[in-house]
Parts: sequence; structure tokens; C-alpha cells
Amino acid sequence: MDAVQPLVHDSLHSVAAADGYYAEAGWSIGKLRERIAAAGRLAAETEWEAARAYAVARAVTDHPDAVIALGAGHTSYTDHHHLVTVRTALRRCPDVVRLLPSPDREISLSVLRRRCIGSKGRSWIIDGHGFLARWLDDPGAEQVATRTIYTHDETPAQITARLLQSS
Repeated sequence: MDAVQPLVHDSLHSVAAADGYYAEAGWSIGKLRERIAAAGRLAAETEWEAARAYAVARAVTDHPDAVIALGAGHTSYTDHHHLVTVRTALRRCPDVVRLLPSPDREISLSVLRRRCIGSKGRSWIIDGHGFLARWLDDPGAEQVATRTIYTHDETPAQITARLLQSS
């Protein structure tokens, strides 16, 4: 099972930054997999929230001039304390952009699910729980953003160009 990790982009390279930060918080992808096997995906995701919030705060601190691609899992929390940690860290960032396919929730959910199936081979409906729907509907994900951009059918290259023009 793959885990979404914050990616730090600077002018020279991209690195998956989260693994070291997870370790500092006492977690790893291996531990997440163990917890998923023992307790189920939903419980494991909840247990892992502190490590995800810690990783976001550290990435922002360690890479102040970088573009940090967080993904939904690093902006959605069931524990308000973890959301506050992330919101506090991201306040230092002049631009926090939430990317969605469409302003229409059902279209966004359909597009995101199709993309996940195409790229990861999974729908993110696990044990009857719709993670994509939860992440999409989570008001915390909207609260951390300074703006939302709707990408429609744009390619990643087109989205990047649009973001660079608007910043």
C-alpha cells in the first residue's frame, strides 16, 4: 500500500521529504502498513495523523523557498490539534493552493477517483469508507488554502504554468 508523501520541489531537484520526518515522529511507511493490517485503514490513518502534521510543519520549516506538494492526506485531519499544527505552519507560506478538478463536488470526486485508479490502481474506497470523499469534503483542507484553483482537464504541465503565471 502506497502512502502519499509531501514532495518538496526546489529549483534543482525533487525529494520525497516525509520519510525522515515520519521517523522523527516515531512512524514509518512500514509501521503504517503494520497498523493497517492490524487495525484497518481508517484507524491507521487516524493514528498516523500526528506524524503527517509533524512532517508538514518540518517540511515548511526546512524548505522555506520550495513548492511543497502535500496531497489530500496531509491537509485532512480528524483531530483538530493536528489541523491547527498544519494551519500554523502553512501561515508562513505566502501561497497555499488547493487544486481541484471542478467546483462541482461530484465531478471532482469522479475525476479524482478515475485518476487514482489510473495511477495507483485503487479507488480509495476501503472497508466501505470513501477516503477521497472524506478528503474532498473536509473543511480543514479548504481552511489551510489561501486559494483554490480548478484544473478541469489541464495537464500537470499546464497547471504548473498557470500557477507560475499567477504567483
